Amino acid sequence: MSDNQDAVLAANAEYAARFGGKGGLPMPPARGFAILTCMDARLDPAQYAGLAEGDAHVIRNAGGRASDDAIRSLVISHKLLGTQEWFVIHHTDCGMETFDDATMAGLLEKSLDTAALEGGAWKDVGNGPGAVDGHYINWLTIADREGSIVEDVRRVREHPLVPGYIPIHGYLYDCSNGRLTEVPAATEAGRPR
Repeated sequence: MSDNQDAVLAANAEYAARFGGKGGLPMPPARGFAILTCMDARLDPAQYAGLAEGDAHVIRNAGGRASDDAIRSLVISHKLLGTQEWFVIHHTDCGMETFDDATMAGLLEKSLDTAALEGGAWKDVGNGPGAVDGHYINWLTIADREGSIVEDVRRVREHPLVPGYIPIHGYLYDCSNGRLTEVPAATEAGRPR
């Protein structure tokens, strides 16, 4: 086993020992809302949104983007599990701001190994082979931080499977101080119809 695997299993054993009555939590989130946010390891939605287990759905992906799969999860969250309010939360210093689709595709074409960020630019340091398939994926990169929040709220709001009565809020999480700041144009775009 790896050191990470050992650490995860040890932590899980401690967690399971004090699990208590959490096995009886209902499937629907108690507070009736969902958060779409980034997978960045510096973000802890339970902390910044004051969540306990069972309170809310948290959907995470690279950038916290309103991808097809994120929208699929939000629709399930509402239709089957009753959430009535959603938050789209991006953050400062996001890795999705450091590249574009062409950069990612080019890196993957050279090799599938981990690239390095050198002097603000991504450089492939791997030993091929790579694959051209990266050219056919929209990586949903971020060129305009607040604009991407507005874009994602608007995409969710306009999706035909999303009821018009669900309020969708747009926020920016600041990695330097832990604060959430509303993006008014995003919240306006997500206002119930």
